[in-house]
Amino acid sequence: MKGFTARQAAVVGCSADTVEAQAKFKEKYNLNFPLLADTEFEVIEAYGARRMKRFLGKSYLGIVRMTFWIGPDGRIRKVWDKASSKGHADEVLAAVEAE
Repeated sequence: MKGFTARQAAVVGCSADTVEAQAKFKEKYNLNFPLLADTEFEVIEAYGARRMKRFLGKSYLGIVRMTFWIGPDGRIRKVWDKASSKGHADEVLAAVEAE
């Protein structure tokens, strides 16, 4: 997080989980950034992160893990459509630093 802080970049997570579930998740993984609870899917759907997915041959409506880099002007600078938890923060930070 130091690199993001040095670049004055805020990190925010969003999921459909409840505030209570997010608090447990945040504590379990020692996260130091805010998590937004979107139990009504308003933000998730606005950003196109709720889509049809397939698992074991069945289709279902699920949430896709995505990352959006939003600039100080409020415009989306870059979208990572498939965000993996491993190494992804470094990839995002490299893009921010290259700006």
